[in-house]
Amino acid sequence: MLSFLAKKTTKNYLRGFSTNIISEQVLQRTIQRCSERNIVIPTYDEMFNPQLIPNEIQNDLSNIGLWDINPRNLFRVTWKNEQKEFGGGFGGANYIEIPKELSGVDARIIVLLGKYLPTGSHKVGASFGPIVEKLVRGGFDPTTQKALWPSTGNYCRGGAFNSELLGCQSLAVMPEGMSQERFDWLESIGSEIYRTKSTESNIKEIFTKMHQLEKEMGDSLVVLNQFTEFANPMWHYAVTGRTMEELYNQLATPRSNFKGLFLNQGSGGTLGSSMYLHQKFPNMKTACGEAIQCPTLLENGYGKHRIEGIGDTYVPWILNLKDMDLLVGIDDQDCVDLLRLFNEKPGQEFLLKKGVEKSLVDRLSVFGISSIGNLLGAIKFAKYYEMKKDDFIFTVATDSAALYQSRLKSFNQKLGGYTQENAISHYYGSLMKQNIQYMQELSYYEKKRCHHLKYFTWVEQEGKSVKELDQQWDDDYYWIERMEEYKNLNHLIRSFNQRSKDLKKSYSIPKYSYKENEASFH
Repeated sequence: MLSFLAKKTTKNYLRGFSTNIISEQVLQRTIQRCSERNIVIPTYDEMFNPQLIPNEIQNDLSNIGLWDINPRNLFRVTWKNEQKEFGGGFGGANYIEIPKELSGVDARIIVLLGKYLPTGSHKVGASFGPIVEKLVRGGFDPTTQKALWPSTGNYCRGGAFNSELLGCQSLAVMPEGMSQERFDWLESIGSEIYRTKSTESNIKEIFTKMHQLEKEMGDSLVVLNQFTEFANPMWHYAVTGRTMEELYNQLATPRSNFKGLFLNQGSGGTLGSSMYLHQKFPNMKTACGEAIQCPTLLENGYGKHRIEGIGDTYVPWILNLKDMDLLVGIDDQDCVDLLRLFNEKPGQEFLLKKGVEKSLVDRLSVFGISSIGNLLGAIKFAKYYEMKKDDFIFTVATDSAALYQSRLKSFNQKLGGYTQENAISHYYGSLMKQNIQYMQELSYYEKKRCHHLKYFTWVEQEGKSVKELDQQWDDDYYWIERMEEYKNLNHLIRSFNQRSKDLKKSYSIPKYSYKENEASFH
């Protein structure tokens, strides 16, 4: 599979999404709405390279906050925002490099930071793809339909944010066990929220509520399911993967090696970046993580865990298992312990004593719980393959500790105030202790075993066809053509924007008032 992709990068295989317009009538109404509200949609190329963004829009952004409900913030759906709460421009990719004092390994671990995207999470990008792909093809009417975002948290928030920017009403379906910050923010922007009696591990309950709402609301509802929408991994293929490649080329020396990518499974979206990177670095490895408390891929298992946002008990329809090389189990207790170590004063003081630079200690709040899971997975990945100082591993910090302050408060109430003894225990017992337990290198047939797990969720329960399930495995073109669809969408977005601009010239548009929202930036 990887050698095939490496050889096919110069051609365009697009047998996936049709770029035909679904409904010209709906498209005209959508263009009218966007024209009235002065909404311009960025292309994937502009999100990867903000220097392509028109000067007029960049000037507008100088007066807009990172989390403001203003359609110009669609152009901040990029890894390259200036680290400012208000009026920021663009620069290089936001990242942290993890030193050996914190990782215990020689490999260079590079972490892209989701904190500096609107809503404080990169899921705003994952939700951009599905809604825009429908808007520019007349597949979703924002004047008559609502967007439903089923999720375990950040995808709901990103979807609601993008819906507001694009003038659409939104509904969020989310487990009641997720952090309070997620619900508070959704309520602040007026999204309809449906809480399922479940936690991170109970995706079935989310789907049940989703189908109930579909039945009740009929054609007035459009479901944008992150676990099935190929425009989710396509955003990461087109933006995250290319950003990682660019950053590696900036940091690498002649002796450097792009060794791998570690990401937790989640919805399968961020792992879309792997399909891009494998074309550029055919010898790299991709590692996929999950909680050992719910070892779905590792052991066909089940259970519950506390690493909010990484999914389990099912295999996402949009996850390409042929592209995975290694499975890594992460202990949720380690993630909880390190959230406290990184954010409590005694923990930070201990890290300084261990030689971690103060400039890095001061920034460790950029790691949320699932982001810490990604860090631990990258460490285990490096240890498994005995990586050296010239070897690079990339991962992402999906969100930051700003979204888990209620969790930190709860831990202190239940466990007592954080002490130096806790810091010592967590540094050695939850960070430096990471080893190669709960890991499996995947052969061809082990990848196929994981792929077949999709059957039970998607064919038996959700109505997908066995034919397409088999096609995902057998057809070498299936995945790459769906990811390369972003190039066609670039053309559709440009056409959409031009039609909106032309329409605007024909009448006078009143000034539209946008809501603002205080950011959880710090």
